[in-house]
Amino acid sequence: MSRSATVLIVSDPHYAGAVEQARRGYELACAPNWAVRQLIGLYRGYYWLRDPLGNGPFLEAFLQRSGPADFVIANGDYSADSAFIGMADDAAFASAQECLGKLRTRFGDRLHATIGDHELGKTSLVGSKGGLRLASWPRTVKELALRPFWQFTWGRYVFIGVTSTLLALPVMLREAPVGEHPAWETLRAEHLAAVRAAFASLQADQRVLLFCHDPTALPFLAELPEVRARLGQIETTVIGHLHSELLLRKSRLLAGMPPIRWLGVSVARMSTALNRAKIWRAFNVRLCPSLTGIQLMKDGGWLTVELDAEANRPAKWEFHPVRWDTVQNH
Repeated sequence: MSRSATVLIVSDPHYAGAVEQARRGYELACAPNWAVRQLIGLYRGYYWLRDPLGNGPFLEAFLQRSGPADFVIANGDYSADSAFIGMADDAAFASAQECLGKLRTRFGDRLHATIGDHELGKTSLVGSKGGLRLASWPRTVKELALRPFWQFTWGRYVFIGVTSTLLALPVMLREAPVGEHPAWETLRAEHLAAVRAAFASLQADQRVLLFCHDPTALPFLAELPEVRARLGQIETTVIGHLHSELLLRKSRLLAGMPPIRWLGVSVARMSTALNRAKIWRAFNVRLCPSLTGIQLMKDGGWLTVELDAEANRPAKWEFHPVRWDTVQNH
């Protein structure tokens, strides 16, 4: 009888440690005027997430309720990134370190973690604060011990984790200081070489489970000949970043829209991603939402998948919701 394995997947915990929790109103502080502050307050309060610094109880609920697993994947964004410069900010670094410490204590060497966009820095939604910072890279890779690229094989399955910010650097680079651009380009070239080598070495009977935090990266992956030639072997690409199935459905609806470059960096980034979102379909995308989901839907949770080593049986995916009324303080 064929072997089976359980894979547990969590994404976007956005954990805030004590120092980040003290930064209440950090996003409103970026707003340039009263009207924008009101709009951000409404967006946060009714649609996205009223308390972006209050995710800790959801992480604890996940750690307590998730069952046994052979492999565990964390798909990026471990802090609140309340200074918008990723791990270059000491407070965000402390949050991510605490979050990853909890995950590693619970799961040990079964844990494989990707790098999300908030590890490296991301410009604020309004006010153009922060952005991609090179100082976040060594803190992420060396001090947090997050590998930019990783892979392992189990049965006929090849698990591959990539860094979406590097793959989508042509979109993200405008958020970095100009003097840092060459270093980021070098890091991207190294990453592309690792990805190309991995896909080139795939055997014809192997199936890929790809873990990529931000789907903005997928069209750039599709440009690589080695990846394009083996798209049929990608059984599933697990993304995070969008936090909610509602956002994934909206993204599919808006796929192909023209980029909007005159409403600031954040809108340009998001609309550019949507412009090429039709390509996501070729990667068999499946979203792992954040543990909270969004305020409007309260639809967060985590995923599990049951795999057959010889891939004779279809993978069995299951979503495990975290009901807000069962989480302390919510």
